[in-house]
Amino acid sequence: MTSYMPLKTLTTAPMQRLYLSGPMSGLPAMNYPAFNAEAARLRALGYHVENPAENPAQESWEAYMAVCIPQLATCDTIALLPGWSESRGALRERQEAVRLGLTITPAAKILASLGILVAQDKARRHTPHHTQDARLPSKQ
Repeated sequence: MTSYMPLKTLTTAPMQRLYLSGPMSGLPAMNYPAFNAEAARLRALGYHVENPAENPAQESWEAYMAVCIPQLATCDTIALLPGWSESRGALRERQEAVRLGLTITPAAKILASLGILVAQDKARRHTPHHTQDARLPSKQ
């Protein structure tokens, strides 16, 4: 008996949680415009985005990290903004992502929702071959 993947699966794939990481300290407006623009782009693709630029202000770098590291731990992926390798905080967050076994990727390389792409790929692999043949004219 052939099993079909229902169409509903394509729209109900688990939402992947991303944590944005990049430079803030010493940059104009703490680089919040770059964080917020990337968060909006990724949310439009269907991701849940943890954006540290949306966190409440803290009194010190250490206090920011005390908020951000647990926030990062709730995610599947860390998405790195340009300049991350020059940021003490982003380097610390990336180190923690490695320790947690998270996916690490440049934010700009995320072009579509991974959950939806995985579901579509599974659907393609589960499509019976005879449905594709049914579109061909019969040879009678």
